Amino acid sequence: MNFSNRKDIVFLVLAGFFITNAIIAELIGGKLIQFFGLFTQSIGIILWPIIFILTDLINEHFGKDGVKKLTYITVGLISFAFIVLSIAINIPATSFSPVNNEVFKTVFGQSQWIIVGSIIAFLISQLVDVYMFLFFKKITGNKFIWLRATGSTLISQLVDTFVVQYIAFVLPAKWTFNEFMTNASYGYVFKLFIAIALIPLIYIGHFFINKFLEKSKTVRN
Repeated sequence: MNFSNRKDIVFLVLAGFFITNAIIAELIGGKLIQFFGLFTQSIGIILWPIIFILTDLINEHFGKDGVKKLTYITVGLISFAFIVLSIAINIPATSFSPVNNEVFKTVFGQSQWIIVGSIIAFLISQLVDVYMFLFFKKITGNKFIWLRATGSTLISQLVDTFVVQYIAFVLPAKWTFNEFMTNASYGYVFKLFIAIALIPLIYIGHFFINKFLEKSKTVRN
């Protein structure tokens, strides 16, 4: 990577935020919160809208190869986090540790189920997003960024939401199947509303990235 190349710098910054958000979402995912008294979701859901934006920005400027490579790297790092947590859970705490074995396992043991679900759901949904984004881009060309961004999210997050929540909460018997269907459905609608609300931020991101890259062309000329 050439750090004097502005496009490489853009990819590095986007990738850093993308990976960091994904891993943090996994680690905090064991905490469940209620939205409007209607449905329950992992608190990790608050970080996924940021990943929506980053995926679209990377797809727009670096294409499907950029998103696919970053997806594989992120899956590898999430898997690494899973391995580290598994080892940490099985190493006994001292008698004077402020966090005992039971508390540590309760917090990060649940995160393990979320991580397993996320690895599978994230990989599938990101690949779906890549190809749906390209499909909409062939139709829209360089116009209607909002359409390809929202359209790809509409489909990919349907896959992501239901797969990750089934593995994370139904398989370990945290939710019944009916609870899963209710919460996953509300969660999916919630993500779509957020995706639509964040459309202006996608345009802002494109604007600043294009300005940054245009300066690079000006310097070379």
